[in-house]
Amino acid sequence: MPQIIDGKEISTAIKEELKIEVGKLKEENIYICLAVIQVGNDPASSVYVGNKKKACAYIGIDSLSFELPEETTQEELLKLIRDLNEKKEVNGILVQLPLPKHIDEDEVIRAIDPKKDVDGFHPQSVGALCIGQHGFVSCTPAGIIQLLKRSGIEIAGKECVVIGRSNIVGKPMALLLLRENGTVTVAHSRTKDLKEVSKRADILVVAVGRPKMITKEYLKEGAVVIDVGIHRNENNKLCGDVDYDDVAPVCSAITPVPGGVGPMTIAMLMHNCVEAGKAQ
Repeated sequence: MPQIIDGKEISTAIKEELKIEVGKLKEENIYICLAVIQVGNDPASSVYVGNKKKACAYIGIDSLSFELPEETTQEELLKLIRDLNEKKEVNGILVQLPLPKHIDEDEVIRAIDPKKDVDGFHPQSVGALCIGQHGFVSCTPAGIIQLLKRSGIEIAGKECVVIGRSNIVGKPMALLLLRENGTVTVAHSRTKDLKEVSKRADILVVAVGRPKMITKEYLKEGAVVIDVGIHRNENNKLCGDVDYDDVAPVCSAITPVPGGVGPMTIAMLMHNCVEAGKAQ
């Protein structure tokens, strides 16, 4: 049986550490506040926003919530971001994606002050990661690094394959694995003979957005498998990009869906908020 990498347990440990840190900061009169903006009422977004508010309350940081109607204009949203950039008491700004079609996501992300970009999506944050400078890192890839480290999985010198090249997961994931001295290959929909490429991996990170696409034919014996995907199958049960039942007997460690990567994203968002508060 493989080692089950328990994201719930690890994320809880991170939040407990942050709770203690936030308590100490309050003793020094340092208070931390996250502003969360949601445009429209996409049900999945509402769930995520609710979870973020709960996590803030749990670790002891303040959260401001801006729930804007679907028809909010781009200019109105940008004005709100500019106002929050100016507010000293706000340390982090998060705009819940996706945004309605009439709003340019790129422009909105760029409008956030990089010092408050706790999602790690601003071009300045991404650029800092590329050249090894300090900056906020996208929460899901940062969470995956913590999952590996806290599960005793060595990254240095390992063959790491990331399937998926999105700006939010694939690209920053590859850069973080490089930073940890992994040997990294990024594979994607145009990769020739994906099975052969992924079979090289000691650590395989899958973020393709296709349910149960990765089966044991894609794995070498003893690989570590990190599944970033989340979908509902034909029976309305949650599943990932990896066919868990098929792959589990072959790998040495694996993240379940749900309860693997998901909880880590919010834990790392809280970590970024605390770092933003300390830096400011």
